[in-house]
Amino acid sequence: MMQQETWLPVCALAMLLPAQGRSARVGEQQLALFLLGERVYALDDRDPVSGIALLSRGIVGDLGGEPVVASPLYKQRYALMDGRCLDDPALGVRAWPTRLEGETIWVKLS
Repeated sequence: MMQQETWLPVCALAMLLPAQGRSARVGEQQLALFLLGERVYALDDRDPVSGIALLSRGIVGDLGGEPVVASPLYKQRYALMDGRCLDDPALGVRAWPTRLEGETIWVKLS
């Protein structure tokens, strides 16, 4: 049986600061949210190297035009678009689709 994908409200857009991460829990999922320009990105907050939920505290930047977050512990950089690690292809985090409805951020969890 195919699992249905569900859009869930996470928080108000006003809760995010530009180019800074914010942690949010949606059900059992711990997310790291990032606002860059008018786009909101959502990644798993758990750093795959340390196992600690702290990517939301990482340094947000740009690598060759691609928005990234660097883990605050070991400095691996993860693409905000798809969660792949730019420093080690064996690593990565899940990226979640987002959308805005009015001033509310929604994330599609499956």
